[in-house]
Amino acid sequence: MKAFNVQLVGAMLALSAAVHAAPVLDAAPRTAVVSAFGPEETLLLNQAVDKREYRVNGVRFTTAQLEGRPVLLFMSGVSMSNAAMNAQLALDRFNVSRIVFSGIAGGVDDRLRIGDVAVPRRWGNYAEAIYARETAPGRYAPPPYADPAARAHYGMIHPRDVKLATADGGSETRFWFEVDPELLRLAKNLPADTLRGCDAAQRCLSAPPRIVAGGNGLSGPIFMDNAGYRDYLAKTYQAQVVDMETAAVAQVAHANRVPFIAFRSLSDLAGGSEHANEMDTFMQIAADNAANTVRGLLRALKP
Repeated sequence: MKAFNVQLVGAMLALSAAVHAAPVLDAAPRTAVVSAFGPEETLLLNQAVDKREYRVNGVRFTTAQLEGRPVLLFMSGVSMSNAAMNAQLALDRFNVSRIVFSGIAGGVDDRLRIGDVAVPRRWGNYAEAIYARETAPGRYAPPPYADPAARAHYGMIHPRDVKLATADGGSETRFWFEVDPELLRLAKNLPADTLRGCDAAQRCLSAPPRIVAGGNGLSGPIFMDNAGYRDYLAKTYQAQVVDMETAAVAQVAHANRVPFIAFRSLSDLAGGSEHANEMDTFMQIAADNAANTVRGLLRALKP
C-alpha cells in the first residue's frame, strides 16, 4: 500500500507540473518587437508576412517575418505592470533572442522636438520611491534606511533604487538598466529619411524629425504632464524622455539576460509646452516614426 501511495503521489505531482508548465509555442529564434500603441502595432502587422497568431492569457502574440527577419509582435499594455507581465510571457512562451520596444514618449530634454525618435542608452523607474512623512509644513523625514545622498528629492518623494534577484541566488540594487551596446551602435547609424513630418490630415511638425541615440530614459506608472516635475526629472536624471512602460521591460530583459533596446518618439513635451498637451495632435506621427525606426533596425540586423 505504501508503494502504491508513493506512486500515486508521484503521478499527481507529475500531472500538476504538466498542467502548470508553460509550453513553448514557437521554437524559432525571433526578435520580439513590442509596441506600446495600438495603431503602431497595426502598422507593423500590416508590413509583416507569414503571420501566425497566438493567445496567452488574452494577450495576442503574432509570429511573422518583418523586413526579412523573424519577429514576434505584441503589445506591452499600458503602464509598468502590464509591460513587465507581457514581456515575461513572451520570454516564457517563445524563443526570444532580443527585445526591441517601440512607442511614443514625452520629451524632457529641451533639445528634443516633437517627432524626434529618442534611443536612450539606459532606462530607470523614476516612480520607485519613498513618500516621506511630513514632520513640519514643507519638511519631510525619510525613514532611516533611505539614502538621502542618492538623488535629490521632490518634496515628499524620495527616489530609490530597485532590488532584484541575480542568477547566482544573490541580489543587486540598481536604478539604471542599460540597453544592448551592439543594438545601440546600430541605432546610431540609422538614417532619418524614413521619419514622417506630417500626418494624413496634413498636420506637420515645426522641423524635420531626427533620430537621437544616447542619454537617459525614464518610466513610471504616471502620465507626465507637469512642468515642475519635468524640470526635476531633467535636472536630477539628465533625462531625455519619459514614458510609462520601457524601464519595466528593460528590467525584465536584464533579469533574463536578453539584449534590449527601445525607440521612443516624442508625441508631446510632458508638460513643458506653453499650451495644452500635444499628444492627441502628434501621437500618430510619433508612433509611425518609432515604428519606422524599428523597421530600420531590423534591416540592419545580420540575417
